[in-house]
Amino acid sequence: MSRAIALADAAGNAGEVPVGAVVVDAENQLVSEAENRKERDHDPTAHAEVLALRAAGRSLQQWRLDQCTLYVTLEPCPMCAGAIIQSRISTVVYGTDDPKTGSLRTVVNIVDAPCSNHHPDVVSGILARTCAEQLQTWFATRRLKP
Repeated sequence: MSRAIALADAAGNAGEVPVGAVVVDAENQLVSEAENRKERDHDPTAHAEVLALRAAGRSLQQWRLDQCTLYVTLEPCPMCAGAIIQSRISTVVYGTDDPKTGSLRTVVNIVDAPCSNHHPDVVSGILARTCAEQLQTWFATRRLKP
């Protein structure tokens, strides 16, 4: 999670909402990492989770990531939850809940819904305070600018 937080920091410094994601394999070896890039790439799908999953698929040369764990600083949104299901990732570990679009536990639970054909394990609240403060600080700074 520490690496995901560092990636989120880099995203925030680049003007992106500070979210970072890391994929590790069954031996806890880094497979891929990414940070939000929506603004820089002009791509509405360039969320850290989606980019990390794409990179993991390329790195492992397969789309099935069933032996991998995704670490992300913020609870994934509906789009990212869908990508998580499609990737067959085994476990998702996230930092802080997202009270607006959280789609693994907070607002909706897409991964455990009847429409989901894959149900990864979900662990929440890892370094939650650090992840929440990172986001709150970034948004507070943005609100001060004219």
